[in-house]
Amino acid sequence: MAARKSTKKPNVSAEELTTYYREMLLIRRFEEKAGQLYGMGLIGGFCHLYIGQEAVVVGLEAAAEEGDKRITSYRDHGHMLACGMDAGGVMAELTGREGGLSKGKGGSMHMFSKEKHFYGGHGIVGAQVPLGAGLAFADKYKGNGRVTFTYFGDGAANQGQVYEAFNMAAIWDLPVIFVIENNQYAMGTAQSRSTSTPDIFTRGEAFGIPGEAVDGMSVLAVKEAGEKAVAHCRSGKGPYILEIKTYRYRGHSMSDPAKYRTREEVQKMREERDPIEQVRELLLTGKHATEDDLKAIDKEIKDVVNAAADFAKESPVPHIDELWTDIYA
Repeated sequence: MAARKSTKKPNVSAEELTTYYREMLLIRRFEEKAGQLYGMGLIGGFCHLYIGQEAVVVGLEAAAEEGDKRITSYRDHGHMLACGMDAGGVMAELTGREGGLSKGKGGSMHMFSKEKHFYGGHGIVGAQVPLGAGLAFADKYKGNGRVTFTYFGDGAANQGQVYEAFNMAAIWDLPVIFVIENNQYAMGTAQSRSTSTPDIFTRGEAFGIPGEAVDGMSVLAVKEAGEKAVAHCRSGKGPYILEIKTYRYRGHSMSDPAKYRTREEVQKMREERDPIEQVRELLLTGKHATEDDLKAIDKEIKDVVNAAADFAKESPVPHIDELWTDIYA
């Protein structure tokens, strides 16, 4: 089954469209800048960019409410920005500086924000899925009506702990949305070579968990599916699976030359399906914005990202005494 395409006209205002455009563009420009800083040696370790997948988090955050939680894997900068974490604090964390959101000790994969209910990116493939079910269990216990968005990729969907989490979430009717960000390649392996079924969301059927495939290059399609999933979870019906079919333009990480796919394949996706360009087109053809309006937004976003990079560069390296803080014993 292909990702569904809604035949309905999007029920969305010009203001909402502009917000989605701005948020996706912030993620795109932020990640491009992070790639530059990595190349300059200012970001150490691994760095996984979200370029191409922006519509996923922006669409789902549009369906979320205050107090809802989110947890994800190592490709996590987009999730942080979409839920409202400060761009300067995120960039400073990537560069391991004191001004980072985890004081420079979490880096790209492991920063958190209690204020924004962001429970981290996680470097171990699939490890965040049972943690996400646990966050939802806490909300079920408290009866607070909150939902947890638990993100993982098509590669992680083959991990055993994912199905253990499915089983427990189904048994206890946990308010968790399992979001499979299917960007077609688990590291360097195409989904067709690593997965026995064309759709991954159908694996929830064995546990009685409903789900659907969604066009992850359309922020409006993601938002619509997200609202349906959120309503399902909030009404006490248990978990829901969204397999969001998206595409990353860059390699798996900054060290990946991505030789497992052709340049033409990536270019075709950029030209025909780019999530930001789709919204840009809607704004222009619907006469909701002019070229000058969009240029002003572009400049504003570039200024935000440049300021974030400057803040990161100017923030001091953590003092050695920080080695002994934020630890259990």
